[in-house]
Amino acid sequence: MKIAILGCGAMGSVYAALLGNAGHEVWAIDSWREHIKAIKEKGLRLEGASGSRVVKINATSDTSEVGACDLVIIATKAMHVEHAARSAAALLDTDTAVLSIQNGLGGPQAVAKILGTDKVAVGVVGGFGASIKEPGYAHHNGWELVRLGELSGPITERLKMIASTWESGGFRVECFDDIDQLIWEKLICNVCFSGTCTLTGLTIGEVMEEPEAWFCASNCAQEAYNVAVAKNINVRIDNPITYVKNFGSKIPNAKPSMLLDSLAGRMSEIDAINGAIPTAGFEVDIKTPFNSVISALVRNKEKQMGLR
Repeated sequence: MKIAILGCGAMGSVYAALLGNAGHEVWAIDSWREHIKAIKEKGLRLEGASGSRVVKINATSDTSEVGACDLVIIATKAMHVEHAARSAAALLDTDTAVLSIQNGLGGPQAVAKILGTDKVAVGVVGGFGASIKEPGYAHHNGWELVRLGELSGPITERLKMIASTWESGGFRVECFDDIDQLIWEKLICNVCFSGTCTLTGLTIGEVMEEPEAWFCASNCAQEAYNVAVAKNINVRIDNPITYVKNFGSKIPNAKPSMLLDSLAGRMSEIDAINGAIPTAGFEVDIKTPFNSVISALVRNKEKQMGLR
């Protein structure tokens, strides 16, 4: 397949390297010119749970150079989704599938408003603990499940085709009829670690080991779970604390992308992750004090950094 990956940061680079290694024609598209230059000159280096490899793929910052693709993966941060969706128009043909993969709430819906609901499928990916070591070089601590669902309706033949493409790259894939279930099961893990790690500077494992940090993190997860249940989301979770502990134990040395953004002086996805829980909680009359405070503190930190 011809595959374009819009947003080739840490996770996008994992996708690009493994799908390229499987023999697909992969185009890495990103605004970070040093990263694109390194990929063009030396290939994309990926190390970690999937092994070690350098993969020669196409790379550009201009979607007009790519042409129509069979699959477009939008892997940008939540705040860049609308821009990415608009730039993706140049990559679409009649049968092109668009897979939107973001943390938090709202990403796929934003893509659908621009490109059309019928074009868009949803990906939820967690447990990788990916980071960029230097331009052209990505690393990931884990290699967990890729969950896929249609934005509107049950599993389709198109979704099965997308799943088989990911499986060809060695990814473990599961398809779902219920996208809300996909999104909230990942979100509960995100809210547990993202904001707390960002404020403390700790890794996921260190947050689990520090009683004060874990008190905040676990309560963020519990609140998100309470909201999901109140919204009648069919999350397959009996105990949210056990659930997030199991998630975190697989990638204890990882730093969430929100912390990595903060360390790099970039705006984070706080509004789509911890910050989305108070809004959703208000709709179903569920109090969310921990997520509210964590979100406010991260926003204040970004304001002091001149990002807001």
